[in-house]
Amino acid sequence: MRLGQQMKLSPRMIQSMEILQMPAQALEERIEEELASNPTLELREVGADRRELEAEHVQEQRDDKEGERSLDVQDTPTTNNTDDFERLTNFADENRDTWESNISETGETYAPRARSDDGERDGKLDAMANAPARSASLADQLLDQWMMVENPPEVSRAGEYLIGFIDDDGYLRVDDETLQKQAPPGIAPELIQRALARLQRTLEPVGMGARDLRECLLLQIDARAAEKDAPDLTIQRALVADHLKDIEANRIPKIAKSLNVDVEAVKQAIHSLRQFQPHPGRQLIDAAPHAIMPDAIVEFDEEQGRYIARLFDGRMPSVQINPRYLKMARDAAVERRARDFLSNNIRSARWLLDAIAQRHATLLRVINVVIEAQRDFFDLGPQALKPLPMTQVADQLGIHVATVSRAVSEKYIQCPRGIFPLRMFFSGGTETQSGDAMSWTAVQEKLREIIAAEDKANPLNDDELVEKLREKGIEIARRTVAKYRKELQIATARQRRQF
Repeated sequence: MRLGQQMKLSPRMIQSMEILQMPAQALEERIEEELASNPTLELREVGADRRELEAEHVQEQRDDKEGERSLDVQDTPTTNNTDDFERLTNFADENRDTWESNISETGETYAPRARSDDGERDGKLDAMANAPARSASLADQLLDQWMMVENPPEVSRAGEYLIGFIDDDGYLRVDDETLQKQAPPGIAPELIQRALARLQRTLEPVGMGARDLRECLLLQIDARAAEKDAPDLTIQRALVADHLKDIEANRIPKIAKSLNVDVEAVKQAIHSLRQFQPHPGRQLIDAAPHAIMPDAIVEFDEEQGRYIARLFDGRMPSVQINPRYLKMARDAAVERRARDFLSNNIRSARWLLDAIAQRHATLLRVINVVIEAQRDFFDLGPQALKPLPMTQVADQLGIHVATVSRAVSEKYIQCPRGIFPLRMFFSGGTETQSGDAMSWTAVQEKLREIIAAEDKANPLNDDELVEKLREKGIEIARRTVAKYRKELQIATARQRRQF
């Protein structure tokens, strides 16, 4: 026997932390999942006042405490809410006829709103129907194309085998030895090469099945040159075939000398290469840009002379617990197993609503502290960012630093200067020669400004950038400048030079 103490997180606390860490889009998906799995949860009607709804929710919690005691249902913690929802949903399907036949207080037979046939739209079904359909994979699309190409049976089988190795960029990056070792019986090495050549000539977009960037661009150049009224692509083909490394290193004069043309012709040819696609496979994959949904909007209030933050939930489903199910869960006339089922689902729904409300409150408190500490950023821009450690915010709010970290994780705020990740406002920094604190993000912005104003014919190297920053009162090492330049995706001085 041993006497000891342990600290365990309840399922409710775990759910609260997960909801707090979720970005807006993930929370929206989580709510839609709960709407689909929990029958007691429903969409709230649009147009209701938010303060009135929050007050109604608080009052609802108070009114239901006594009712929950009369249900005689134990609040047993679980470690897998998904399994519980599945079990309870199955139980509802098995006993639906039993509890749907119960009589409500008005004496009318109760039927769930979702099953009504009065012509009204079901909010749950609408929310699920609005979810985008999953697009076909790249391999499926290529196989569909390959089936339309007339080939001998053995070539067709070899082509299907090769399509399985084409990655999302459209490249076949597997070496010949691996292809031969893993080939099914009956597919010889010469058959693989024959099928590969056929794939590269027939699959669209042109360039699919290339082994590398060089081969991909050459396939596209040759296909373009074979078209009617095609322009002369001799220089472009020579650039791709023999001078890709020189283009990467910006050795324009060397290329011009090698091809016996002037520098301007090389520059125009390099610019024309942009019409070709270095990653043809991406054209068949759903390339819709990832939409950033801000979690909060910061606006300047001219009357108060300060910035005001409000949570943005324009696309967030507004949900509530179905009041009819609440009455049924407290109605002693309803069969016991049905009441137990409803009570468990109501409890899960209430946990979710409480976690969302706590998430909103914590996030808004953190953002308000950020606005107060980073006022210069909103007035002057990123170059005025100050160091703001999370521990300082945690101490000011009286919460744990891990809570602050979860609150800012993958969150974005929209302000008059644009949309920024909330975590950007929390960073270390340095002290300038004048004694002012400056965050590392602000140092990067200064570096970007210096490079943007440099002479493009004679760009600054990293040592010269160190000196320019020192003139502005910022003392950092050369390796730090190189690190920040890479993070900003700024090329070296040689590659930035313009001829």
